[in-house]
Amino acid sequence: MITEIAPAPRKAAAEPVGTRTGRRSWDEVPRWQIYVPLTVYLLFTLVPFYWILLFALRPAGSTSLVPWPMTFEHFEKVWTERSFGTYFTNSVYVGLATLVLTTVVALAGGYALARFDFRLKRGFMLALLCSQFVPGALLLVPLFQIFAKLSMINSLGSVVIAETVFQLPLSMILISGFIRNVPYSLEEAAWVDGCNRLTAFRIVVLPLLRPGLVAVGSFAFVHAWNHFLFALMFLSDQGKQTIPVGLDTLMSADSVDLGALAAGGIIAALPVVIVFAFIQKWLITGFSAGAVKG
Repeated sequence: MITEIAPAPRKAAAEPVGTRTGRRSWDEVPRWQIYVPLTVYLLFTLVPFYWILLFALRPAGSTSLVPWPMTFEHFEKVWTERSFGTYFTNSVYVGLATLVLTTVVALAGGYALARFDFRLKRGFMLALLCSQFVPGALLLVPLFQIFAKLSMINSLGSVVIAETVFQLPLSMILISGFIRNVPYSLEEAAWVDGCNRLTAFRIVVLPLLRPGLVAVGSFAFVHAWNHFLFALMFLSDQGKQTIPVGLDTLMSADSVDLGALAAGGIIAALPVVIVFAFIQKWLITGFSAGAVKG
């Protein structure tokens, strides 16, 4: 039996307990205690990126610690000779399709978990959480058999479906948390005005979920962009491979072209960096909304 969850009465705000006596404010902390750890962390994080840029931009055979004279021969090599243009297009398709499919399905499931009560709901939530402990390698055999019977092997659609299945449990849990933070009274007011449930959700709830949808969608896109295993197992045609598999082709048992590998790594990382630079504000807002239960 499915019943609708009634809105819980709002609790009065708790009075602050204690005072700030004995606590050190940020203004009282010496600046070196902030800047020194941050500098060490930045060096630890940025030095590997500089090393990648160094190999990608300096000529082959050079041992200089400064990429000068600067060259883009490695980028031209991987983009044209090693088919990274095709890999890039395939990765964009897989990432965007996974983002859309995961967000739409997780939105429907998350709304059901947030607004309705039904039998075995807690068991279903526990199953979703436990599924996160299952490594993707265990899904390869059953997924491969399913896709083989559906004649989807060597198709980008098989990778999209596999990535969506892998991302859905966590995405549904996150979306349900975001929906719970939307006041139930807003939907009730829309119903009073004559809207049905779907219209009220589209007009009232969905715009308020934008930060949460950005957070969930960005994680789905990044995971699909970086995932190596599914693309390797389900795609055999080189013209349908994605960037992670393309990077693997740059390494052989005998030698590794460090310049080409570094250039390919930059090509693989740059779109994700650009996307996160633009959605940073929405991402932080989404995390904040999902972390506080209203």
